[in-house]
Amino acid sequence: MQSMNGEAGLVLVVVIVGLVVRQQLRTRPVRHIGSLVAPALLGCLGVAGIAFGVFTVVKEHPLTALPIILLAVSLAVAAGFGAARARTVRVWRDPEGVVLRKGTAATTGLWLASVCAHIGLGLWIDHAAGAGVLGTVSLYAYLAIGLGTQNFLVRGQAAAL
Repeated sequence: MQSMNGEAGLVLVVVIVGLVVRQQLRTRPVRHIGSLVAPALLGCLGVAGIAFGVFTVVKEHPLTALPIILLAVSLAVAAGFGAARARTVRVWRDPEGVVLRKGTAATTGLWLASVCAHIGLGLWIDHAAGAGVLGTVSLYAYLAIGLGTQNFLVRGQAAAL
């Protein structure tokens, strides 16, 4: 049964990341509020996921400082990748004056590198915690911070046009 849950979780991660990357590669208008909706929803899931992850650790033994520090590092890495990806997103004004955005191949590459970084850090967090799934379930928070940072910086590029 544990393997079924692990496989279902992996499928869910692949689907969510796939949808995010697919959306990044579409030409679409830069929205002032809409660009923060997905990060806000992912952030809510992220807070719940981290709370659940902490619970899975503390039911076995006390949570030490190292997993918390590694979680903070992971979320900072998410922001860094978001900032890097923002620089790869093309932003332009169309003939009607609408500001558009579209990710590039570099954006996709940075998304894949970002997910790999999270997987590595998540495994390290879970190993350091000694029990539970804190690193694994922090994915939503990681995506929220990375996507939120990227969208915030892309909106800044759009405002400068």
